[in-house]
Amino acid sequence: MEITRIRMLRGPNLWGRHTTLEAIVSCDETERSIDSIPQFEIKIRERFPQLGSMRRGGPNESLSLAHALEYAALGLQAQAGCPVTFSRTVETLDAGVYQVVVEYTEEVVGRMAFDFAFGLIQATLSDVPFDLTAALSELEALYEDVRLGPSTGSIVDAAVQRNIPYRRMTEGSMVQFGWGSKQKRIQAAETSNTSAIAEAIAQDKELTKNLLASAGVSVPVGEVVRTADDAWCAAQRIGGPIVLKPKDGNQGKGVVANIRTEAEVRAGFVVTQAFGRETIIERYLPGADYRLLVVGNRLCAAARREPAQIVGDGKHNIAELVDLENKNPLRGDGHATALTKIRFDDIALAHLASNKLTPQYVPKIGERVLLRHNANLSTGGTATDVTDDVHPDVAASAIAAAQMIGLDIAGVDILCEAIYKPLEAQGGGIVEVNAAPGLRMHLKPSYGKSRPVGEDIINMMYPPGEDGRIPVVAVTGTNGKTTTVRLISHLLNETGLRVGMTTTDGVYINHRLIDSGDCSGPKSARNVLMHPDVDAAVLETARGGMLREGLGFDRCEVAVVTNIGEGDHLGLNYINSVEELATLKRVVVQNVAITGAAVLNATDPMVVKMEKVCAGDVIFFAPNQHHPVIAAHRAKNKKVIYFDGANIICSKGESTSLRFPVSEIPLTQNGVLGFQIENVMASVGAAWALGLDGEKIASGLRSFESTANAVPGRFNQFQHKGATVIADYGHNPDAMRALASAIEAMKPKRSHVVISGAGDRRDEDIRDLTRILGNSFDHVILYQDQCQRGREDGEVLQLLQEGLVGTKKAKQVKEITGEFLAIDTALNDLSAGDICLILIDQVEESLAYLKQQVKP
Repeated sequence: MEITRIRMLRGPNLWGRHTTLEAIVSCDETERSIDSIPQFEIKIRERFPQLGSMRRGGPNESLSLAHALEYAALGLQAQAGCPVTFSRTVETLDAGVYQVVVEYTEEVVGRMAFDFAFGLIQATLSDVPFDLTAALSELEALYEDVRLGPSTGSIVDAAVQRNIPYRRMTEGSMVQFGWGSKQKRIQAAETSNTSAIAEAIAQDKELTKNLLASAGVSVPVGEVVRTADDAWCAAQRIGGPIVLKPKDGNQGKGVVANIRTEAEVRAGFVVTQAFGRETIIERYLPGADYRLLVVGNRLCAAARREPAQIVGDGKHNIAELVDLENKNPLRGDGHATALTKIRFDDIALAHLASNKLTPQYVPKIGERVLLRHNANLSTGGTATDVTDDVHPDVAASAIAAAQMIGLDIAGVDILCEAIYKPLEAQGGGIVEVNAAPGLRMHLKPSYGKSRPVGEDIINMMYPPGEDGRIPVVAVTGTNGKTTTVRLISHLLNETGLRVGMTTTDGVYINHRLIDSGDCSGPKSARNVLMHPDVDAAVLETARGGMLREGLGFDRCEVAVVTNIGEGDHLGLNYINSVEELATLKRVVVQNVAITGAAVLNATDPMVVKMEKVCAGDVIFFAPNQHHPVIAAHRAKNKKVIYFDGANIICSKGESTSLRFPVSEIPLTQNGVLGFQIENVMASVGAAWALGLDGEKIASGLRSFESTANAVPGRFNQFQHKGATVIADYGHNPDAMRALASAIEAMKPKRSHVVISGAGDRRDEDIRDLTRILGNSFDHVILYQDQCQRGREDGEVLQLLQEGLVGTKKAKQVKEITGEFLAIDTALNDLSAGDICLILIDQVEESLAYLKQQVKP
């Protein structure tokens, strides 16, 4: 068994909406049925007992080693705690070659599980041991390390429930919600609205206390000291029990509480110095430790925190009881579990010593032994939800504290005897205000109700009714994609929106080119959706990107499918037929939002079938209002677009909604160019689906032209000595038919064509190009591309010549080496009234060269 390729499909894809690993796996004849391998299934289950059923199709289903690899990779992830359920193995047309697809939730975990699964198969075949325990341990550790923590995870989960899109920006906890100009970001419990100044204030505990005191919020008396002597003097001035803590500390680190004697103060000062040169000394407030979570202008949750502690059983000493408690499955090393393991460190030992206890002391049954003063969960503390008990005055003080500091999300620490009484009445106070507070104690309290604090944060960022989405139009098909994308973008621009656009020519943000080259894949789409200056996105969505990585978005408002043509990369990546190509391209339609629409070509049977998989509305378009699909759709009182010979009509049932005369649409050349009429109908359909104003659409159609600057390589026209020269990037048989038909409609005196062929197409597809053109053009110039894409020198030219055999019109055929020389040759052959179609390969370079060479 050999794995020849692995792809990580990060968006909706051919297999579904899951993020999936797709591998190409080759099996020799002996590996195509595990039943032919002695005791294979018994042996693999001995090594992986938790492996589920591998015969979903029944006990007699034939399975290859590729199937076993699929089930093992999925099962290993599931056993490691990953919530995965989907997998599939499909045999390709190549004998013994399979596509293995396995869902993953974390990419690196999915890849590691696949590698372990391959190792498991090899160990089974070789009849050697496989260390399942070590594999699962490594997978579990990696999953815990890379998955979102509880705070960030709760916010993301809340966003998903609200249909707000998100994208993880780092391997840590930084996440973007929303798209384009509606994006907002979080890092744990900080948002993009969290002020850096507010964070700095919260970090400075002395400044925080002074600000709160000035706002009338109850805080403990204290001061900042820099030496042990100063600390003891301050303690004497304050009187009574005191607390020492680092001025710039967090998570309870270095806090020493409830001390009185000089020795305790000096020892505590040394502890605080490990976390900064300045130490705060303040009056110790007796009572319980409470954490109140403020989000925006409301109190969302409150918890009473208790320090790490153990309860005696009369048998084990303190050290042993700590070890036993740390084996509790609810306790972990980080923040992924409900509780953190108890730290039995120098601070814990010092606390025991202050109470004249040692680790070897055996507590009586039921005796509670505290292991530190502070009650932070990060050191092993516990939390009890008390949200419903908070006195309104206490809630108001917490909200005032957060707002005084300037934090949109704050964890307010309060010490008091009873949270259900006003602070002033019991001598309690606010001791700290924290930026980026942990949410775990509210999501999974040790005792009491769980609080939906992730929802509270999302509701603050995106009030009800907002989902962070901008209009997204995805355009796919065989021909016309780029022109359609550019025209839709132009129509959206007419409404004042800033448009992000991806095409095979580059990425544009509000008319500015920010990336060049073929940018019709998911990476470019994600870049547009990440850009803060984008109010609407129009994304050319090519087959290559969908196969390579899936879609770059979770769903779109409008999907446009122009057509599904023959010869569009068939035979590549196991897409061998037009039907399989249509199945791939319908992925865009499958991911239309329920509130959105698909704009589909009614004249293409493959495209028409996509209506069944669209969750939203469907708008059909066709050049003939009497087309059966158009007529049937209108009869159902649904939206259609058609050409009546003079106008492009948008109709819902029998009612005409919009009418655009082609005489006012330069792109169509007064209705002569049939393929451009189809592009306009597709674009108008998208604009109509988005609710654009009819006058704005009409204005945009009037001002859009197919120039080399507006739509490079898409039927760009030049004048040369009385002849018309047309440059186009068409490269498949359907494009040749459309272009030939357009040239014939323009009635040239003589017709010329300059053509090459892409070497990565099938032989028959290359022959078809000249077979079509040879029946439509008088003069044919064949040239060899700069890049032959795997073909031998002259091989493509030979195939093009073979296509011309038996054609009826071509009177003269020339072979030229080099695109620019072919252009020069064609220009020299032209006379007034002629039309020459140049099928360019290097779009930017060829257009620049043509502009220099033509002579009006």
